[in-house]
Amino acid sequence: MYVSALLEAKGTDVVTAAPNTTVDQAVALLAKKKIGVLVISVDGKSVEGILSERDIVRALADEGSRVGALEASALMSRDVITCAPNDTIESLMGLMTERRIRHLPVLHDGALAGIVSIGDVVKHRLAEIESEAEALRQYVAQA
Repeated sequence: MYVSALLEAKGTDVVTAAPNTTVDQAVALLAKKKIGVLVISVDGKSVEGILSERDIVRALADEGSRVGALEASALMSRDVITCAPNDTIESLMGLMTERRIRHLPVLHDGALAGIVSIGDVVKHRLAEIESEAEALRQYVAQA
């Protein structure tokens, strides 16, 4: 299965924030949307960086309460690993495991087209396994 099929099922909405968004504002947005990452973008299409809960927690450990006033651009990961709609789910599993990342922005022709989380990948894999198990049960029942 391809990323494009996963996006068809889950949707293509991506919560973005401008680079000058304060960390306090970013935290409020993460909490309101019940998500773990914001794509940092000046226009909602390009990807300047990604700001995760982990980035914020690390900064809190280093900087303390001053972190809230900082801009998202000060904490965001700039070296963003992305994927494309024609990438396979299996390749994402390997990439996410190898690079220890939980979210991959999806780019189509250089523009933000969605985001895939490790939860999306696991949910897909579990559905796939259940479908295979059901097919085997039906096969055995017919034999």
